[in-house]
Amino acid sequence: MSKFTSEHIDTLEKIILARRDVRGNRFIDTPVSQKDLDKILFAGVNAPSVGFSQPWEFVIIKDVVTRIKIKESFFEENEKAKELFKEKKAEAYTQLKLEGIIESDLNIAVFYKPSTDPTLGQTTMKEAGVYSVVCAIQNMWLMARALDIGLGWVSILDPNKIKAILNAPEDRQLIGYLCLGHVDKFYESPELERLQWEKRKNISDVVIKESYQ
Repeated sequence: MSKFTSEHIDTLEKIILARRDVRGNRFIDTPVSQKDLDKILFAGVNAPSVGFSQPWEFVIIKDVVTRIKIKESFFEENEKAKELFKEKKAEAYTQLKLEGIIESDLNIAVFYKPSTDPTLGQTTMKEAGVYSVVCAIQNMWLMARALDIGLGWVSILDPNKIKAILNAPEDRQLIGYLCLGHVDKFYESPELERLQWEKRKNISDVVIKESYQ
């Protein structure tokens, strides 16, 4: 394989820095082409996985009735979540648009499918299989951004209710519920950073040399 150039490296860095969690108020009506969806899924299935287990499954959801049921779960869980935030954050929370289940062109439910046999590298850290699925989602997110397609990860959902709505097998675990579609714009910085929900951490604050003191 040829060596990657400095231009390749710069492009990858730009895509990483430009990736955004897209909310429903940004999606537009332009449909995602099958070609672009295939590229995004191709990026997902080529993610690293523990023991080359490839433990992911992707449910593509376009049906509006199904999505309405999913959104009902969001509303239920969102009401519970509101109670956890205090004072200024409580007020800010109510103003946030936290999903785009209906507004996006399509949804993708990403599941972890556990192996029935021992998996190399997963015998001690069982959760490594789930981490592999998260790697697939990150690949999809970056490819979507490279294609100028928005992707939002909705985590305020009851996984068991989503499994029931989608008739998922008992052993499957919902890892990510993604909203995918073209957008009117991408923000220059993450929306929650812009709204001062949290401050960006410095690398020096999170990198530890050798061991914890």
